[in-house]
Amino acid sequence: MSNQSNMIKVAVVGGEGIGPEVTAQSRRVLDWFAAKRGVPMTLREAQYGLIPYLATGKVLPEDTAEAMDEADAILWGATGGPETREVPAAARKAGSLLGLRSKYDLYANLRPIVASPALAASAPLKAEVLDGVDFVIIRELTSGIYFGEPRGIETLPDGQRRGFNTEQYTTNQIRRVARSAFELARTRRNKVCSVDKANVLETSVVWREEVIKLHEEEFSDVELTHLYVDNAAMQIVREPRQFDVMVTGNIFGDILSDCAAMASGSLGMLPSASLGPVDRYGRRKALYEPVHGSAPDIAGKGIANPLGSILSVAMMLRLTLNRPEDADLLEKAVQTALASGARTADIAEAGAKKLSTVEIGDAVLSALDKVSAREHA
Repeated sequence: MSNQSNMIKVAVVGGEGIGPEVTAQSRRVLDWFAAKRGVPMTLREAQYGLIPYLATGKVLPEDTAEAMDEADAILWGATGGPETREVPAAARKAGSLLGLRSKYDLYANLRPIVASPALAASAPLKAEVLDGVDFVIIRELTSGIYFGEPRGIETLPDGQRRGFNTEQYTTNQIRRVARSAFELARTRRNKVCSVDKANVLETSVVWREEVIKLHEEEFSDVELTHLYVDNAAMQIVREPRQFDVMVTGNIFGDILSDCAAMASGSLGMLPSASLGPVDRYGRRKALYEPVHGSAPDIAGKGIANPLGSILSVAMMLRLTLNRPEDADLLEKAVQTALASGARTADIAEAGAKKLSTVEIGDAVLSALDKVSAREHA
């Protein structure tokens, strides 16, 4: 990568399954912004998964680790799928996405949920329910039950097997992700909904108490409400427009954001940003990825929806590259492409033409040219 100080370094890691297919379209979008808008960034492609494992014995080889270590932002594709059976569990764990989140301390995972009017006919929820939906789920990403110890599987004296995991949160872990939610809400509609299960779980009792304390101490100007996670899941499909910023723990955020995908039309539409702490220079490590998985059933068929990955680039433009106008431009271009009828199979209405992954990339790039030209007319 270039050593020019004004250049933002981006590692592009397609990964496995449909990851490389959707990331290839995001890469085209990044190249467009570099060429047409002069966005100062250098890109470095790197491999992850079965292919580098067969060559090096590591799913995350040294070259990829180096590219990610030196990057300001990582554009990630997907991981997992049938090929994981060809990689020993220990090797897979050594290079896992959970391990990367922990290594870079990417504790705040932002998942925007925006309903596109163009997809009203194909969305699983009614159009009147989706009208005006625009909220962000902030999921705590490096603590909770996915990281808690002890964990394991054991055989009891009577021969039964027992699996166990530990859910735990500390004051600092809760406060820093809640602070991210309050700060984001101040730039939006000034509302935070904190989701927990404080009627059953001690972890959630601490979560709620610490969120309330932080609110009283630093963010009393922001409206704060609380929901139990089961009610939150119901409210997301009943009246999603009520939410502005929702903050919750790791496992609840994992589940609720997939539920909320139905408010955007498809899991393939959802982008995300995973952010680390701000360093002394005001920078923070970030990983951008679509919320969907590796979708092995459609991998290699050229039909995956790349819009979640492309919209993750919009988040990168806004949060790492500090180019909010360019982020707005890209989001507008995606909506323009959708309004013109661009559809992959997962978001297509009955009888609508279904475009390939590359054709959707073409449609977004064409829309970028048109929207950019209108803005400069």
